[in-house]
Amino acid sequence: MNLTGKQKRFLRSKAHHLTPIFQVGKDGVNDNMIKQVGEALEKRELIKISILQNCLEDKDDVANALAEGTGASIVQIIGNTIVLYKESIENKVIELP
Repeated sequence: MNLTGKQKRFLRSKAHHLTPIFQVGKDGVNDNMIKQVGEALEKRELIKISILQNCLEDKDDVANALAEGTGASIVQIIGNTIVLYKESIENKVIELP
C-alpha cells in the first residue's frame, strides 16, 4: 500500500505522541520480531520502533525488512526511529484523509 504525501503527513502528526514499543538491537530483525510487530500493527495500526546504537544493520534495511515482513507502509524514518502503518482488519481506528 502506497501512502500519499497528505496521508503520510497526517500519520506523522498522529505518531508524534507515541512512544516506541519495539527495539531493534544487535541481533537485527528476525521472524519472531516480524510476527510480534505484525500483531501490534493489527491492534494499533500505527507504531514506532526504535533502533538501538548496537544494531549492525542499516536503519533503512531494518525498516524495509519490517515493512515487507508485516505488509506495512513506512511512514517515516527519523533519527533511529521508524514509524510504520498498516490498516487493521478488525480494529480500524484511523481514517486516512
